[in-house]
Amino acid sequence: MISTLFRFTWIKLLRAALSIALMVTCVFVLLRSVGDPVTIFLGPDATPDMRIAYARELGLDKPILQQYLAYAENILHGSFGRSYIYHRDALTVVFDNLGATLTLMATSLALAVVMGLGAGIIAAMFRRKFVDRLVTIVSSVGLCVPAFFLALVLMLVFSIELRLLPTNGAQSWSSLILPAITVAAANSAVLARYTRTVLAEALDSPFMVAARTRDIPSWRILVHHALPNAAIPILTVLGLMVGGLVTGSIVVETVFSWPGIGNLFISSIGNRDIPVVQAIVILAGAVMVLTNLVVDVLYVVVDPRARRSDH
Repeated sequence: MISTLFRFTWIKLLRAALSIALMVTCVFVLLRSVGDPVTIFLGPDATPDMRIAYARELGLDKPILQQYLAYAENILHGSFGRSYIYHRDALTVVFDNLGATLTLMATSLALAVVMGLGAGIIAAMFRRKFVDRLVTIVSSVGLCVPAFFLALVLMLVFSIELRLLPTNGAQSWSSLILPAITVAAANSAVLARYTRTVLAEALDSPFMVAARTRDIPSWRILVHHALPNAAIPILTVLGLMVGGLVTGSIVVETVFSWPGIGNLFISSIGNRDIPVVQAIVILAGAVMVLTNLVVDVLYVVVDPRARRSDH
């Protein structure tokens, strides 16, 4: 069993490494396809001597293959270049803003899990009743409303009209409430609908019907039988949610002026700060790849049959 799990994990690690290598290559190609970094940063009025000196400083005077190899080697050593705006290591600039994003993501994920799982379980337990229909309607609305629109509505109601919560910044814990709710809304809606569907299928299966005929309490059927059978699909959704939190925070942080990497990403694009943009994109992609790796490994912990289906 241990050797099988080790082989399974090793295969997943190899796939994750290949995915990250492909992503790093794509970032290199895309960032250089938007235009000459020297022209973008110095502008069209720069003198030839200025352009040559700046290109030499950035290593852009070398052949493209040498640029790529130097780029890949620097990333392997954790170096993403020097920020054009902050004049510091790009990764250091990103890490300075990472704490705020992690706080927002953790709070949003906790809210989404509590609201989504709770609503999905209640809807499945009372399926085809009023509560089930209410959860379906609310979750459908949550999926349809864009994050930026919800953010503006929340700001209008709770900040401008009621004057209960701040509209921007991170002055106190209250500044976290509206951004966290905005990010969690769509994710909790997805989780609620998915949890309701898989739990309803599990609760309607023949062995669940047989369990109810033996007068086993409903809570015990739910906890000991239905939820374990629905665990793998729910884990899949949770893994995708983490990736959604990374991308969703970009819009929300910008609207609420939350000092995280999402806000930094937008400002760095506007300032043509390519090293910082590069660092954020690669780190965000690596988080998504590693999250999928963790979910895949958790599959075999929850359901050992998964390791036999992946070779």
